[in-house]
Amino acid sequence: MAAVAQCVRGALRPRLPLLSVALRTSPRLLCAATQQKNTGQNLEEDQSQSQNEQKVEPSSAEKLLGEEKAKLEEQLKEVTEKYKRALADAENVRQRSQKLVEEAKLYGIQSFCKDLLEVADILEKATESVPKEEIKDENPHLKSLYEGLVMTEMQIQKVFKKHGLLRLNPVGAKFDPYEHEALFHTAAEGQEPGTIALVSKIGYKLHGRTLRPALVGVVKDA
Repeated sequence: MAAVAQCVRGALRPRLPLLSVALRTSPRLLCAATQQKNTGQNLEEDQSQSQNEQKVEPSSAEKLLGEEKAKLEEQLKEVTEKYKRALADAENVRQRSQKLVEEAKLYGIQSFCKDLLEVADILEKATESVPKEEIKDENPHLKSLYEGLVMTEMQIQKVFKKHGLLRLNPVGAKFDPYEHEALFHTAAEGQEPGTIALVSKIGYKLHGRTLRPALVGVVKDA
């Protein structure tokens, strides 16, 4: 055992100067370690600050994006409303144009019809002017002429009806200022005031629209 202890002491003797040197240089090592620690803390603080800044910057960007999104949504809403109004206006114009075209088809012949009404009036007067007692087989020429006038009048009324032109013969009907024109007032027994007692000229309607009002005499109050 004594020999072993002697060997250990012999082995440690050469290293004592190194230990003393290490102890002498330890303040420098401690200072360097402290500086490294401080440097590490500063780096951690810088990293933490940069992370906080990065966290702040995305929130600002998100705010800007949100504002921009709200503006775009508002603009989209306005454009959509304008588009809908434009569609509605276009549809209204289309419907009005279609109605005008249809009315032009229906009522484009009213000027021509008015001219034909004069011909119908002449035929009616011609047939009414023929004495009924003279229409006999003994007068074949007059009878043939009368029958020809009647047939012509019937045919022209068929043509009128085919094109939507109808007669207005409102005897006994209630006076309507949209369909009748009062020429005079007269007393009539057994008829209500305001009704039509006499028709001096037949009226006509074209597709439900009064083309020529009937010229009438209206029963007045007693």
